[in-house]
Amino acid sequence: MNHPLDRPIWTALTTRQATCAQVAGGIRRFDPAFGPFGASAEGTAESLAGLAALVPVGGHVAMLLDEPIAPPPGLVASHTAPVVQMVAESIERPPATRGFLELTAADAPEMRALAGLTKPGPFAERTHELGRFVGIRHEGRLVAMAGERLQPEGFTEISGVCTHPDHRGRGYAAALMCEVARAIVARGETPFLHAFADNTNAIALYERLGFVTRWRPMLMVFARA
Repeated sequence: MNHPLDRPIWTALTTRQATCAQVAGGIRRFDPAFGPFGASAEGTAESLAGLAALVPVGGHVAMLLDEPIAPPPGLVASHTAPVVQMVAESIERPPATRGFLELTAADAPEMRALAGLTKPGPFAERTHELGRFVGIRHEGRLVAMAGERLQPEGFTEISGVCTHPDHRGRGYAAALMCEVARAIVARGETPFLHAFADNTNAIALYERLGFVTRWRPMLMVFARA
């Protein structure tokens, strides 16, 4: 592994987010309260042989891999999909003029409800604790948000970007993404993100904001057999 983003989950869980990790031998995963993501340093089938120890009955773990692998012993592959990893050295968009709310633990129930409705990706009980989140409210209700998730050394992932269906088409997602990304750049880090490879509309938006594709991994989700 030559770059922190070659294995971003592993890098995050062995550096800045090590306190969020559950460990079994050479495998780490986020405590399920934070999310389903796990990794080994190598990302090979052999290095993941003990993964089942970190997957509770009824649970699952998601991994970013160079290519699909056979399920580790005791697990089955419940989902496989190609994704793109994108990075941005700068943001190609003027700062938004609208105000943003800094979301806190008090907003967590609404954040989970919005994520549950819009499906931006896994959003667990403590996902909001992984980094800074900002949002937009309309008539007191949270209608859009974006925030931070994986934090390998020198990089921070933008995640949880979503807008309530009744408020789409107003540029909220792009504005919130830019707000989060600019804060990441301002502290000397590089923002990155992941998107499903077939989500061409989202990828086109990210490209307009200044993101470029760096890696095309496979997302594999494993569940207990």
